[in-house]
Amino acid sequence: MCELLGMSANVPTDICFSFTGLMQRGGKTGPHRDGWGITFYEGKGCRTFKDPMPSCQSRIAQLVQEYPIKSCAVVSHIRQANRGGVALENTHPFTRELWGRYWTFAHNGQLSGYEEWATGRFLPVGSTDSELAFCWLLNQLELAFPTPPQDMRAVFTLVARCCDRLATLGVFNMLLTDGDYVMTYCTSNLHWLTRRAPFGQARLLDEDVSIDFQHETTPNDVVTIIATLPLTQDERWQKMATAECNLFYYGERMLWGRADSIQVNDSLAQG
Repeated sequence: MCELLGMSANVPTDICFSFTGLMQRGGKTGPHRDGWGITFYEGKGCRTFKDPMPSCQSRIAQLVQEYPIKSCAVVSHIRQANRGGVALENTHPFTRELWGRYWTFAHNGQLSGYEEWATGRFLPVGSTDSELAFCWLLNQLELAFPTPPQDMRAVFTLVARCCDRLATLGVFNMLLTDGDYVMTYCTSNLHWLTRRAPFGQARLLDEDVSIDFQHETTPNDVVTIIATLPLTQDERWQKMATAECNLFYYGERMLWGRADSIQVNDSLAQG
């Protein structure tokens, strides 16, 4: 299996602390030695760093760890290969254009019987089940919404239903973002926490590193972190349920639940 890391924040925020913990699991404290990647959104653009090397040994990962790129939406992944060889083209996250926006996807799990699924104009470059699932998912969205939709709840509901179909083929834990919204789907392991004032201290599980967020934030900051497994030892992480979806919008959880029972954060919907 692989591990995921995502962030949704209401102000541009760096993810150096969380990424420092994740990169140790790429060959040092965990078995995920088959590559890693991370995508940061900045305005309408995004920048991606990938390396088929283990993240714990990667000079590029060290650069990302030490270079505080600030973003409101981040998706990262460390890989333990099961479908597709160890190669740059098989390294997550994957990014494609839809509705004039860059969409980025990363997947933890293993699927079977997916090879014949239609992907339309979204063609896989590598040989992973994950990239093909992403291309199929985008094709489903484009078929349902040929022009950019105004109702993201309808988009989220369709994504949730598509994820339910993908989950019938195996384990499907997912992060998906267009730079504004960060969507999740869980079948086995996915956790999240939201940091907001009053901010406190946190210590990583995989590295002897701690931080006092009070000195790194303002009282109005809201930052949500999503990870396969908790990254810190002294914060309250929430485990997602099987078939649970979440939609985060600039740090806040906007929608959540199963595809047939979506719940809405009324305060955000009214705002």
